[in-house]
Amino acid sequence: MNPSSARDSNWTLVFACWLIAVASTLGSLFFSEVMGFAPCILCWYQRIAMYPLVLILPAGMFPFDRNIVRYAAPLALLGLLIAAFHLLLVAGYIPESIKPCVQGVPCTEVQIEWFGFVTIPLLSGVSFLLITALLILTYKRSSK
Repeated sequence: MNPSSARDSNWTLVFACWLIAVASTLGSLFFSEVMGFAPCILCWYQRIAMYPLVLILPAGMFPFDRNIVRYAAPLALLGLLIAAFHLLLVAGYIPESIKPCVQGVPCTEVQIEWFGFVTIPLLSGVSFLLITALLILTYKRSSK
């Protein structure tokens, strides 16, 4: 693969990360502002990790800078960890005493459940997982 096509391929991966981040951001705003679902504390933390990606990722695309992975990956990994914790909390694997949502909306409240298993924390977790995987792939391809 010549350097130009490798750069184009990496740019496409970062662009895909940006699209996922934008869709996730718009989705979270739709759930809270249009559907009226108040976010819990863990949802806020996941938003704090996701929203900056919408601005950080394009900064590394024009022109493409392979160092964008260094700036975006920590946020994606942090969001993935919070989403995983949230999923385990909703599933009941984490004891009641560790729950971070002591005020406001309970973190274990299931506001949507599509197809019997798709919840808001699952959507967030999948988004962070995809972004993290694509960023790792970008890093591996750009370091060859």
